[in-house]
Amino acid sequence: MVSLDEVARTAGVSSATVSRALSGRGHVSPATRDRVLEAAEQLGYVVSSAASSLASGRSRSIGVMTPDLHRWFFNSVLTGISDTLTRAGFDLTLYNVTSDPQLRHEIFRAFLQRRRVDGVIVLALELDDWEAEQLKQLDLPVIVLGGALQDLPSMSVNDQGLIRLAAEHLLSLGHRNIGYIGGDQAFDADYHVPTQRREGFSEALRDFGVEPHVQLSRAADFTIAGGYQVAKQLFGSPAAAMTGLVAASDEMAIGALLAAKDLGVQVPHQVSVVGVDGHELGELFGLTTVDQHPVGQGRTAAEHILGRVEGRGNGDVELPFELVVRSTSAAPSQAVDGSP
Repeated sequence: MVSLDEVARTAGVSSATVSRALSGRGHVSPATRDRVLEAAEQLGYVVSSAASSLASGRSRSIGVMTPDLHRWFFNSVLTGISDTLTRAGFDLTLYNVTSDPQLRHEIFRAFLQRRRVDGVIVLALELDDWEAEQLKQLDLPVIVLGGALQDLPSMSVNDQGLIRLAAEHLLSLGHRNIGYIGGDQAFDADYHVPTQRREGFSEALRDFGVEPHVQLSRAADFTIAGGYQVAKQLFGSPAAAMTGLVAASDEMAIGALLAAKDLGVQVPHQVSVVGVDGHELGELFGLTTVDQHPVGQGRTAAEHILGRVEGRGNGDVELPFELVVRSTSAAPSQAVDGSP
């Protein structure tokens, strides 16, 4: 096995310089770092994580706690976190914190207490007082991504603002009979995202002097299939002439587009559709959306936790979002909204 000293001799620098260049800690000129990296690659040198941990007192790993490993949004955020950590020479230790109370207790009581991570990112997971206290007792940097948790540093997007922007886009185009597909109660546990988005939608309509139509509101499970099923109900309802539809996730919005196609509903001529999230499939479907940059959220969270590991503190962060207008939204057709 190639040693650090061999890399130093090949690069013509000291072993301490090699250590700084490979770890990213301490000052090394760009030219010297490139020379060290070239020598390490040439010799096939691989940093020993065990030796690095002993020397630095760090594991060079960041723990990420997430409630779900299967949904697109969480996977996108994890992609951003993983990419950033890898570039910084850190590993990612993943904790899938489900609703199972026994498993949750074991993660906080035993797994985290082993201190095999240098910091923790809590992803869209609301913790009770005991769980939050266990995190604090670790005496490690912690960042909460997706909500606020006691006095721990947080990074979050304004969920009411997200959906308001989506609804205001349709309202500004002239739509008044606007349907809504939100998240059902099963997803309201952590930070009440479905409730916040539903309230943001209703507030936007009322600001324009429009009362939300109860009969044009449905709840689904944030999936394409769920959006498809409830959109079929909305498109088939004769209760009101719906000219616009806001979905609380892009996946549900895509489901609505598929339902419209199957039912012969023309988008956007008969109904405009707007989603929320910034799903990569949105561009393929021409979906107008409010992009909350989930991969970027992950990158930002990773950058901030690494900063805290290095002793650079930072306060709470409100994450950005933006309206991306594509082909699924337009002004309401006169034939549909009945205007002269």
